[in-house]
Amino acid sequence: MKKWYSLFIVLVLALVLAACGGSDDSEGKDKTSGDSGEKGKTPDTLVMGFVPSQDSDTIADTVKPLADRLGEELGIKVQGKVMTNYNALVEAMGSNQVQIGFIPAFGYVLANEQYDVNVILKSVRHGSGTYKAQYVVRADSGIESLKDLEGKVWTYADKGSTSGYLFPAYQMMQEFGYDSGTELESDFFSNTIAAGAHDNAAISVYEGDADVATTFDDVRTELEKEYPDVMDKLKVIEYTDEIPNDTISVTKELDEELVTKIKEAFLSFNDDKEMIKIMNEVYNWDSIDEASDEEYEIVKETYQKFKDDIEL
Repeated sequence: MKKWYSLFIVLVLALVLAACGGSDDSEGKDKTSGDSGEKGKTPDTLVMGFVPSQDSDTIADTVKPLADRLGEELGIKVQGKVMTNYNALVEAMGSNQVQIGFIPAFGYVLANEQYDVNVILKSVRHGSGTYKAQYVVRADSGIESLKDLEGKVWTYADKGSTSGYLFPAYQMMQEFGYDSGTELESDFFSNTIAAGAHDNAAISVYEGDADVATTFDDVRTELEKEYPDVMDKLKVIEYTDEIPNDTISVTKELDEELVTKIKEAFLSFNDDKEMIKIMNEVYNWDSIDEASDEEYEIVKETYQKFKDDIEL
């Protein structure tokens, strides 16, 4: 009896020890699996976001071949999406609903500050990585200088537009002694209109609904087909300082290896006439070049003047 009892005790102890050992192993496995998290997960579909410098439907149709081709290069489905305005693109990148943004300088600065969006590439137009904003008025308006704009109606694409609003507004604030864009709009101009796109702003002036439009240089060439006399009817009275060109930027969630592939794919389009033609039709890009955050420091400094005026 004692012998069976001893064997029973030994068996129980063995089972207890085995259970404890299994528990320890299980904990060890849990800790190991907890440490092995994936960084920069690749999405099933990459979404490219665009902002309207022209009619949204036109951009949507034009970018589809670009999205398809990029998808072929990356081996991932790529979708093009036209946003309602600059801030909508910034927010979409912040929530990772859009991973690749064709975003102007000011929009990039906002996205970088708010959501750590990173610039990887920039546009090149006419051999330059910078451009200017222009002030467009009717040729028969009698307006000859910025001073003549007092009491007039000002139209721009969107407050998030670098050339449409930010740089012209800052230039006029310095010129006429205003501390904010809000003061400039309410005290210097009789009214302001957010037209939604650069071509719409210029058309507003052409049709007499506004006195001055601030746009990229030179928006009139975009309108010549529909408005053959636009170069005669509209004139440019002033330009801003140089502005860094618009960007191709990516969200922080993307895997570094994928970002490198995206960068290389876009740069390879420089040797593809069909792709460059598409880029030119969308945003007048002649080619694509590498870019760094430091190049947009002047925009960051200017943005500080507008932090209280522009809300995301």
